[in-house]
Amino acid sequence: MAFKSSELAEPPNEERLPHTASAAVKVVIVGGFGVGKTTMVGSVSEIRPLTTEETMTQAGAGIDDRAGVEHKTATTVAMDFGRISISDELVLYLFGTPGQQRFWFLWNGLFEGALGAVVLVDTRRLEDSFDVMGRLEESGVPFVVAVNSFAGAPDHTLQELRGALDLPSDVPLMTCDARHRESSRDVLVSLMHYLHSLVATESS
Repeated sequence: MAFKSSELAEPPNEERLPHTASAAVKVVIVGGFGVGKTTMVGSVSEIRPLTTEETMTQAGAGIDDRAGVEHKTATTVAMDFGRISISDELVLYLFGTPGQQRFWFLWNGLFEGALGAVVLVDTRRLEDSFDVMGRLEESGVPFVVAVNSFAGAPDHTLQELRGALDLPSDVPLMTCDARHRESSRDVLVSLMHYLHSLVATESS
């Protein structure tokens, strides 16, 4: 499902599509609170990413579950936005969703028109992933799952994680380090391959 750049709010000149691009697709980066969505968009974006991070205050105490991410001081309250060229012809617009459940009402709008999604997972808060994947399935948005690397996080094999997440065998599951551009780009390339395989299967 491709869309034209004119369907987005008019971006600054440096954020417009490269002149060689023939298609732009929308991808959402989703996951629980503090899983690294803003980090991934920022690490891989070829333009200066748009973020809507705000400093966390005592107003969120008792509302936001900060277990495992106690040192987090800022949070996304609307969305993150970035762009990456997968090839000379294909450009991805990246939309990072807010992770706190009180902002999940924004997800439906962000999911609209999305070609696919990356679900970021933190093994310290694995249970946060179930609602995220459920929302994508309800919206009909295909996704891959990437386990983000955190110091001190429980170490499990991908086979163990696939079982714990109840992931079908055909849904790609991989590890990544959202801080590193190459790792984040590999996740997005895996998503594109997966989406291509789904189209090929449907047309066969």
